[in-house]
Amino acid sequence: MSYLKRKVLAIQDGSLLLVNATRAIFTPPRYHVDTLMQLDVMGVASLPIVLLVGFFTGAVLALQSYRTLERFGEVGILGEMVGLSVVLELGPVLTAVVMAGRNSSGMASELGSMLVSEQVDALRAMGTDPVRKLVAPRLFAMLIMLPLLTILSDFVALVGGYFIAITIAHLTGAQYWSAFYQNIGYHDITQGLIKPVVFAIVVALVGCYFGLSTTGGTEGVGRSTTQAVVVSIVLIIMLDFLITQFLIGIGFA
Repeated sequence: MSYLKRKVLAIQDGSLLLVNATRAIFTPPRYHVDTLMQLDVMGVASLPIVLLVGFFTGAVLALQSYRTLERFGEVGILGEMVGLSVVLELGPVLTAVVMAGRNSSGMASELGSMLVSEQVDALRAMGTDPVRKLVAPRLFAMLIMLPLLTILSDFVALVGGYFIAITIAHLTGAQYWSAFYQNIGYHDITQGLIKPVVFAIVVALVGCYFGLSTTGGTEGVGRSTTQAVVVSIVLIIMLDFLITQFLIGIGFA
């Protein structure tokens, strides 16, 4: 029962942290310099790894799909298969997982170190709200950057698929891109952009929550960092299923 109670309290504390951080985003005072720094750390610094993962995801997806489609003589729909798979699932999920591994862990370790070194207490002593100063800029930056990075990752994944299509599947560029363009709809694009917004909340909130819940000194910082990454990735996979099921249920997907 104590285990269940701890989990319920964790959900309660996380929800309260999300509410307070959201309120801080839309009300003054705002820490614009901190927000710009987080945009740089989460967006620009994450760009190379996101693009690398996206390119090879599209390439390997096209390679495996080609092997299957070749058996049925339907290689011409390779662009459609790669495009829909990337836009609907692989792009949002893999980008969020990369961001969780890179940024959720970074938030947990940074905030955890600040907590155990009493820097957070110093902020409170100076009359500064730690949620407004530390959590809100990270949440806002992630809400902006994760959807943008997902769009870039989707495009690079399509380019990776295109490379395989013209070199191994022997399709023309027109065949590949037209198969994708003619079979993707606005509802597919919208679904592919809804997920990154939800995942952004998860990545930022989990990282900040575990960072601000750190106990046990430097050992606790390492533990919080590990927990943040594991919980973020698990929640991303679970929410991906729930969002997809919900959108299918309402006839959107």
